[in-house]
Amino acid sequence: MPAPDSNPPEPTPGKTPKPAKAAGRGLMSWVFILGLMIVLFAVMQSSGQGREIKSWQQFQSLISPKTGHLYEPTPGQPDPVLVKSTRIIATIAPGTEGDNPGPDPAMIYHNIDGGSREFYLKQLSEMKVAFATDTTQSVWTQLLLTIFPFLLIILVLWFFISRSMRGAGGGPGGMLGNFGKSKHRISTKEASKVRFTDVAGIDEAKEEVLEIVEFLKNPKRFQRLGGRIPRGVLLVGQPGCGKTLLAKAIAGEADCPFFSISGSDFVEMFVGVGASRVRDLFKQAKEGSPCIIFLDEIDAVGRRRGSGFSSGGHDEREQTLNAILVEMDGFEATDQVIVIAATNRSDVLDPALTRPGRFDRQVPVSLPDVEGRLKILEVHSKGITLCPTVDLKRVARGTPMFSGADLAALINEAAIIATLEDKDAVDQLDMDEARDKIKFGRASHSRKIEEVERQATAYHEAGHTAVQAMLEHADPVHKVTIIPRGQAMGATFSLPEKDRYGYGRRYIDATLRVLCAGRIAEQRITGEESSGAAMDIQMATSFAKHMVLEWGMSDRLGFVRYAYDDTTESPFAEKEYSPETGRIIDEEVKLIIDAAYADTEKMVTEHWGIVTNIAEALLRYETLQSKEVATLIAGGTIDRPTVADLLDAETGPPPPPPIGLEEATDPVVPKEDEGDGLLPAPA
Repeated sequence: MPAPDSNPPEPTPGKTPKPAKAAGRGLMSWVFILGLMIVLFAVMQSSGQGREIKSWQQFQSLISPKTGHLYEPTPGQPDPVLVKSTRIIATIAPGTEGDNPGPDPAMIYHNIDGGSREFYLKQLSEMKVAFATDTTQSVWTQLLLTIFPFLLIILVLWFFISRSMRGAGGGPGGMLGNFGKSKHRISTKEASKVRFTDVAGIDEAKEEVLEIVEFLKNPKRFQRLGGRIPRGVLLVGQPGCGKTLLAKAIAGEADCPFFSISGSDFVEMFVGVGASRVRDLFKQAKEGSPCIIFLDEIDAVGRRRGSGFSSGGHDEREQTLNAILVEMDGFEATDQVIVIAATNRSDVLDPALTRPGRFDRQVPVSLPDVEGRLKILEVHSKGITLCPTVDLKRVARGTPMFSGADLAALINEAAIIATLEDKDAVDQLDMDEARDKIKFGRASHSRKIEEVERQATAYHEAGHTAVQAMLEHADPVHKVTIIPRGQAMGATFSLPEKDRYGYGRRYIDATLRVLCAGRIAEQRITGEESSGAAMDIQMATSFAKHMVLEWGMSDRLGFVRYAYDDTTESPFAEKEYSPETGRIIDEEVKLIIDAAYADTEKMVTEHWGIVTNIAEALLRYETLQSKEVATLIAGGTIDRPTVADLLDAETGPPPPPPIGLEEATDPVVPKEDEGDGLLPAPA
């Protein structure tokens, strides 16, 4: 017989041995609970059955008809004596001296200890006592019926607890069954139709994730020199820049499972569910490696711990984040599991989550430049019928700061506009209208405006347009209109010559003067101030505050940042400067805006004739293009017909009949004018 091994065998990986002591303690607990319930049942059974009479002779004297102690029931009530299998129960009338002196009937009973039930029945019959026999179940049957609901509840609880014990390591169910399961979606190469060819405008980000896909397809190529697979990739960018689209393209290109889940799917009303779902997700991912896990909007659970938004104690989001941190640290070099996360709030993420070793790479997915916008427009216009005259380069140049989602919406809106006008293809006017609609809102042609307000709006927009066209460092004017669009009564559209990733002082000064020009021109023609400059004031104030607080463009405050750090999540904003400095900041902001206002007022006064020409043209034509604005500034005139002229030409009086045709019975109908191409002929 071999000697017993002093070292016990190692447990099998992935299997948790069942602790015998814990099982024994659990069994003793159930036995204790069951015994306690039996005792409670016995107490409940004994209570309410009155006083025990141990002597049968004394019990006979109390229930004998001769003594008159027995309670006489009214018609319809049961007999006062009940014979059960183990005892005889009787009801004594009130007022019985020594036995029931109280005013209410009392119950007494005598136990049948070892005697025959038939003997007692015979004795009662001889005494001529009316009695009834118990036809219900035995005491054990009653006991079972009483404790059965409690047993059922205990069994249900035991079922859930056993499931939670089996799934304690991130198992399939946990205590709450399917609540603890991950809600991820699995995508394959065949299921996803998005490819890298469908992703445009973010070439650098695409190259980063292309390396990830190549590693999953051919890991030995990268491991040849000792390199290891990146544990995580964090996609950071503004909303609509293509983070989720890039993840879908990875699913379409990578020949491996793709687990996708949102950060909010981890959070439930039950504490601990999020951590259980994290363990379940990573367990299934490791079993299906090589694979990719995509966590969309990870800032929902990855916020910095200990911040002002933390409730303290057992916080569900912190427990979920801790589980993610532990699971990402548990990867081995051979697991081949890559975590890709996306967020537009990387500044609020916990530092332990973004450090190398968890998310080795942070890939910025920024707004596209003019070349990127052109590529995005080409991708989204593949299935759209475009006119040969459509210039996508012009559309890309006129949509600065548009995201990929905005450009996709622009193409779709242009197609809808062309469809509603029964066109055969989308033209350039549809593209421009779709851009303006997305940026400023839908044009309200049917809104009725009083002539006074219409005149004020025309001079307001004329002030913007004139100053913007005359300033060298301002963006070129694209068009100006007094047709209400969205919440604005009018708008002046600019066409930037290039993408700006920073603002120079000369550009900011020119922009401030353009913003001030609308109020100055409107006030000069109407003689009063109005609320129409609310948005201009807001933008001018924002520019001035950024100049003073963040950009160091104040001579008195110098090269110092005074802006509040918005990366901290404290619910109470604290200013990091003294009240005296705050007063200087307010003075500098007002000084910058006052200087711009004074310069603009002088410029508008000197060129009031140009402002008047543009305003009168707006009142006549409602919309002016950039070439027409340049003509008006140069002192020229516009000779194109207005909308009213075209309508008058269509609905004018018919010409008189020719001489010599007086005898004709039918009047001559003039041929309908087809218009001159500027506007579609009215139906």
